[in-house]
Amino acid sequence: EVQLKESGGGLVQAGGSLRLACAVSGFAADDYAIAWFRHAPGKEQERVSCISRRDGRTRYTESVKGRFTTSTDNAKNTVYLQMDRLKPEDTATYYCAAPGPPDCSGDYYQYDGWGQGTEVTVLP
Repeated sequence: EVQLKESGGGLVQAGGSLRLACAVSGFAADDYAIAWFRHAPGKEQERVSCISRRDGRTRYTESVKGRFTTSTDNAKNTVYLQMDRLKPEDTATYYCAAPGPPDCSGDYYQYDGWGQGTEVTVLP
């Protein structure tokens, strides 16, 4: 059974930074993708980033390109989301999800496991 646990959320001023971490366990394969999604009240769930454990390629939604970076520490089975130059519109609950299609082509329903979420609040 895949288990994912996020950490690192919090309250930050606009322009600040946070780093989210997602510990992945219960899954032995290495040919899959791990994604970060976010969900803000009144908005649709959005995939923020994806990283493929097959080849390390990453994808980002347009609104976070150049500000967010996702990476993995395979030895620790942990994926990170470094968020810089945060904006109030980044305020949301952030979830990690895995495993997904290894080329990062999948939508939310193609990810089998989800974490409990971590809240990020960016003050103006």
